[in-house]
Amino acid sequence: MSPRATGPTRLRPSLVIPAVGVPIAIAAAVLVPMQANAAVDLPDKTVEELVAFARSSDVPALSGTIEQRSELGLPDLSGLAGGGPGGVGGPGASADGASSAGLDDLLALATGSFDANVYLDEQHARLQVLDRMAERNVYLGPDEAWFVDSESMTATRLTLPAGTDLAQLQADAQAEAERLADEARARAEAELPDGEQLPTPQQLLDRALDRLDETTAVSVGTDGRVAGREAYELVLEPRTDDTLVGEVRFAIDGENGAALAASITARGAADPAFSVGYSRVDFSAPDPSAFAFEPAGDMTVSEQVLPVPTAEEWAQWKADAEAHAEAEAGAAPDPSDLPHPVVHGEGWASVVEVDAATAMAAIAERSGPAAGDESADGATGATGATGAPTEEQLAEASAALEALTTPVDGGRALQTSLLSVLLTEDGRVLVGSVPVDTLVEYAASGR
Repeated sequence: MSPRATGPTRLRPSLVIPAVGVPIAIAAAVLVPMQANAAVDLPDKTVEELVAFARSSDVPALSGTIEQRSELGLPDLSGLAGGGPGGVGGPGASADGASSAGLDDLLALATGSFDANVYLDEQHARLQVLDRMAERNVYLGPDEAWFVDSESMTATRLTLPAGTDLAQLQADAQAEAERLADEARARAEAELPDGEQLPTPQQLLDRALDRLDETTAVSVGTDGRVAGREAYELVLEPRTDDTLVGEVRFAIDGENGAALAASITARGAADPAFSVGYSRVDFSAPDPSAFAFEPAGDMTVSEQVLPVPTAEEWAQWKADAEAHAEAEAGAAPDPSDLPHPVVHGEGWASVVEVDAATAMAAIAERSGPAAGDESADGATGATGATGAPTEEQLAEASAALEALTTPVDGGRALQTSLLSVLLTEDGRVLVGSVPVDTLVEYAASGR
């Protein structure tokens, strides 16, 4: 197992799940880099055949070790969200410790390195996040889930309300998904010219690859081994030099089509800036004991019942949504609607620009008085029930901004290996996988 990066932050399972869930779902494994091996000579596949092979993959069970490695070139973020001396979450900062801890975890999850074991079968899942001297576990079963932290010796059991028919809920959800798909298909067929039919999945894939080819060189790389598995390699390279991204690589299992690896390398770099996946993977069903959990006697155990809507509540929600959609059809634009982003450039060099000041004003209008409104005691920007930031929170945000960014013409900017962000003096935010100079040019010219 590769050594893990050290640091004060511990990842919580509740935050790891959404980030790791995607690579779990595609059975990803670490590729840093893919191990080329002359002994690996899989049957040749074209790009189209390899993508179709991966899309058809169906892996019902597996176990393995996920490793995330991140070298984005970010400044030290450890003090921004809690506890660090002089950090935003340090003494004198906001008392919302839970929020600070959550931000700390999100920052570490997006920018750090960690290991986690994963176990899956058709009815159970377990995620075991490995810390330096402890671990967190998430157990998911057919009718309950456990969140367990060995360091704090706490276990939280999540259950469904008594009498919940999970099978019926799943059947209802499947039926609703099929109904929506049928409606979408009917609308699409009605818009087709006479004599034409909807494209087949293969035709849709071909069209998607054709569109991708306009901006990206897609190729099949060298066969190799990942986590002991023979694998194909799919390589995506931007056709422009105007992006920070050099290439994206995926390893695809040669036997079952599962994606075994993913990595992103910055332009001109030799090693990936970001990679995530398995260093070890086994596609057989894990031993049932891997999913068994019984809290120890000295653990603090709590229970939470997950709110599950009844069939009547689902029906009412659906009716309300349809009524709202009908009422909105043809109506004049709502002045409180969030502004649409402006997109500069195209493909890998695209830059998204958002008027942050207008967006924040629209959010404030929807949630209560604007941030500049006076509170009952006459203080401007007091939070209270309005949700507006306090002066202390604004000061914390300003400190974080200065810690993360550097001054540039017209604002402040942050550039990592793969992404740049520009915050302009007039309240706009520009983001893209391009150099900061490109953002500054777009901000100045408005092109």
